[in-house]
Amino acid sequence: MNDGAADTPTRSYRMAARAEAAQATASRVLDEAVELFSDHSYEDVSLDEVASRAGVTKRTVLRRFGSKDELFVTAMQRAVTEMMHGLDEAPVGDVAGAVANVMDHYERWGRNRLRLLAQEDRIAVVADNVAGGRLYHRSWVERTFEPLIRGRRGAARKRRVATLMWLTDVTTWKLLRQDLELSRADVERVIVEQIQHLEGA
Repeated sequence: MNDGAADTPTRSYRMAARAEAAQATASRVLDEAVELFSDHSYEDVSLDEVASRAGVTKRTVLRRFGSKDELFVTAMQRAVTEMMHGLDEAPVGDVAGAVANVMDHYERWGRNRLRLLAQEDRIAVVADNVAGGRLYHRSWVERTFEPLIRGRRGAARKRRVATLMWLTDVTTWKLLRQDLELSRADVERVIVEQIQHLEGA
């Protein structure tokens, strides 16, 4: 008589293995999608290319994510989780440490953010991602540079927050690092000096 009890561990193992394989496949797809959406405009990224680079079929991508929009949203959520994990480690009140932290972020993610900024006016899912990024950047500035903001109210606080957001914005990084071709060390020095001027004020 075979009651199937002996097969239970084997079935469980196979199910777990299939689940792990499916998760690994999804992870590869998302990794490739993040890189492609960072390097190319949304319209120029095809599901065929994502699938090819991930080593799967387009049908597999669609079965897992449903559509290109959903793939973009899920891939960017994955990227944002990694971004926030790094940025949340910025030391509060330590200007040089905070600037080094945000420079780490832009060295890894700057091209992604710049690519999305260039498309926000025409693609709704991109605009949503960028809007969320702006809100997070403001909260990061208010938390990380709280000692430089403390005690200010109304317009004075608004100006101080805006200045700190500008100094640590990806477009400032682009101007100094890419357009003017400063070394990373010099970029950090410029930004730290400007923030220290605020401290003196």
